Amino acid sequence: MRLSSVFTNAMPTFGLAAIAVLGFSSFAQALTFSGSSTGTWGKPIPGSINTNPVYPKDVVSNIFTWGKPNVAGTSPNKLIFEGNSFAGNVGSLFKLGELTYFNGTVDLGTSVESVPLNLLVSLTDPVAKSEVFNFDFRLENTINSPDIKDDASADSVVVINNFGERNFIFDDQEYTIELTGFRKEGQSTDTSKFSVKEGETTRAALYGRMTTRPLSKKVPEPSAIAGFCALSIYLITRKKFLKV
Repeated sequence: MRLSSVFTNAMPTFGLAAIAVLGFSSFAQALTFSGSSTGTWGKPIPGSINTNPVYPKDVVSNIFTWGKPNVAGTSPNKLIFEGNSFAGNVGSLFKLGELTYFNGTVDLGTSVESVPLNLLVSLTDPVAKSEVFNFDFRLENTINSPDIKDDASADSVVVINNFGERNFIFDDQEYTIELTGFRKEGQSTDTSKFSVKEGETTRAALYGRMTTRPLSKKVPEPSAIAGFCALSIYLITRKKFLKV
């Protein structure tokens, strides 16, 4: 047998393997994941300067209020996180919920310093999988000036830790759910701080992204395939040479 014919017979193995790898990667990138999200507020930390913090002691929900209004008939500070259903392709952004912040006018010392949010992301298709993300919000409450509508009287909510990411395996692929951050209405960049004047409201959407990569132990590297083919060519050629 000639070396050229051995090489010709061996090459389809490498070609088919490379096509399989590329095809599998393209399939994973085109995959759409769908599911839903929900958020609940946890137990806040009052802080040392809030000597008489006011907040719901036993209610765990997606609405958190704090502070004692200093004007009858007005509302306290309020944070609302509304989850939603979502569907997104691998690599694309999808909305995981919306944060609403209302800045009420409350008595000094009745606020809290920070509050955690527990976010549950539940995938339903093409795989059933649930992941929990925990992150905190620092609540910056200022002393109001005589004109409570000026910028100096604005209060702020700040995301104070990283969102993190969660990994899982599906169909021989490793997938990562990543929270990318909050975006305020009308903006295209993420922000971690929301400043709001007294008696006003702001909203921001939380976005996430799904990424993927093949498992190295399941899919051989092209260099390894090429090396295996070269070894096969050598062994077959040597065997034929010894028989001559």
